[in-house]
Amino acid sequence: MANPSQTETLQRIGSALESAGQIFARFTLGAIEAEYKAGHDPVTEADKAVDAALRQELLREGEGWLSEESVDDLSRLEKSRIWIVDPLDGTREFIAGIPEFCVSVAMVEDGIPVAGGICNPATGELFLGSLESGLTYNGKPARASQRTSLQGALVLASRSEIKRGEWKRFEKAAVKVRPMGSVAYKLALVSAGLADLTFTLTPKHEWDIAGGAALVSSAGGFISTLEKSALHCNRKSPLLSGLLAGGPFLRDELLTLVNEYLPANSGRSR
Repeated sequence: MANPSQTETLQRIGSALESAGQIFARFTLGAIEAEYKAGHDPVTEADKAVDAALRQELLREGEGWLSEESVDDLSRLEKSRIWIVDPLDGTREFIAGIPEFCVSVAMVEDGIPVAGGICNPATGELFLGSLESGLTYNGKPARASQRTSLQGALVLASRSEIKRGEWKRFEKAAVKVRPMGSVAYKLALVSAGLADLTFTLTPKHEWDIAGGAALVSSAGGFISTLEKSALHCNRKSPLLSGLLAGGPFLRDELLTLVNEYLPANSGRSR
C-alpha cells in the first residue's frame, strides 16, 4: 500500500488537533488537578485523554507510535512511518494557568520529521506544516524569520532554564531573550516568524521537539542538534542532548554564540 501524501497526513493532523482542542475545552486553566510521575513531572487527566484521542485519530496499520504518555513500543523502530506526539507539552504551565502549552504532533518518515501540527488551546493558535506544502499559521501561509543578524534578534528561552541561571552566560549577547513555557510552542512560534530563534542546551525528548522541528523545516528555517547535525528521530533512546532552531540566515551566527557550550567543546557530557 502506498504511503499517504503529506496533504492527507496534514488533514489527519488537523482533525486530531481539533479533537484535542475539544478535550481541553472541558478544563479550567488554573484549576487543574495533577498527579506526579517518577522524576516529579506532573501529569493531568488532559494529558491522558488527549493521548488516547490522538492515537485513535492518527494511528493506522503499519505506522509506529511514540508518545510521552504511552508505554514505548520498540516495534516502532521497524516502521518507516511513525507518529511522535506530546499530548500536552507545558503541563506545568497548564496547571499554573499560563497560556504557554500546546499539543504537538509529528509524522516522521525514515527518521525525518516531514509534517507536523501544534495547537495552543489557550490562545487558539494552530500551526500546520509539511515539507511539501510549507507552513500555515491560523490558516494563512507563514515562514520563518528572514533576519540576517543576531543583533536585536528575539530568542525564546525556557522559563525553567532561566530560573536555574542557565541563561546568565548569554546576558551580554546582542539578543532579546523572552522566557516561555513549552519547548514545542517555542518552536511553533519560531516556525511562523513570531520569534527569530530558540535553543536549549539541556536534554529534550523527541516528543518535545519533533512536531516543532517539522514546522520549522516546513517554514524554511533551520534545525540543528548540539552536535551540529541534522535531527534524526525514531531512535531507540528518544533523548536528545538539546536543539537549536531559527531563521535560515541565523544558523552560523547562533552556532558561534553557543559553540563553547556544545558537547564537543564543553568538556562534559550532556
